[in-house]
Amino acid sequence: MDYLIIALRIISVMALFLFLVLKTGRRKIAELPVYDFLSIIVLGSVIGADIAEPNIPHLPVLFAVVLIIALQYLVSSLLINNKKIARKITFGPTVIIQNGQFIKANMKRLKYSIETVLMLLREKDIFDLNEVEYAIVEGSGSISVLKKPQYLPLTPSDMKLKPGAKGLPLPLIIDGKVQDGNLQQLKRDRSWLAAELAQAGIPDFNEVFYADCTREGRLYISKIVQAQNFHDDFTL
Repeated sequence: MDYLIIALRIISVMALFLFLVLKTGRRKIAELPVYDFLSIIVLGSVIGADIAEPNIPHLPVLFAVVLIIALQYLVSSLLINNKKIARKITFGPTVIIQNGQFIKANMKRLKYSIETVLMLLREKDIFDLNEVEYAIVEGSGSISVLKKPQYLPLTPSDMKLKPGAKGLPLPLIIDGKVQDGNLQQLKRDRSWLAAELAQAGIPDFNEVFYADCTREGRLYISKIVQAQNFHDDFTL
């Protein structure tokens, strides 16, 4: 009987938790503000105790979950509407390199060592500090970098070029099934698609796992490949 109670509790709590999270917004775990992160820890403790101990009344636990999520939602709304409070209880962006020079006081406040900053810069493919104009630690702990002008890559606007808009490719075949509606949008038909597949050595639509095409006519084709052990072909 205890196992049935535990199973029902898991289903009810997780269903309620999922519903509330979907209603309060979607964010990456790494980008959660401090209060949101603390809310998850508390929720985990409450739900864990409820699941592990069947003798604990279940309805108060559900009430606690609703209350914690509601408080989290209210605090998030408050942070959006009141920047003064937001600066007090969240980690805002902090400049640690300005005009190519380290700001020691900000690094000390963040408890970031030089080694940590160098590691974060390497993750951005920056191995030479001479390239860095600004480096900012975001509230999530990640780092944003602005390179010095001479180290920035050329863009079409720098070269006075005006590239055309790049649309999304349209799926033409998904798991062997031809998407006729997308073919019509591209003003193509099955005979054209069959001819393109024949040039790639594919005689039948059923042999294609996925294929798409851009507005410019660039085709991507992925055949259905039998599963195999990755280590058979690669040494790690």
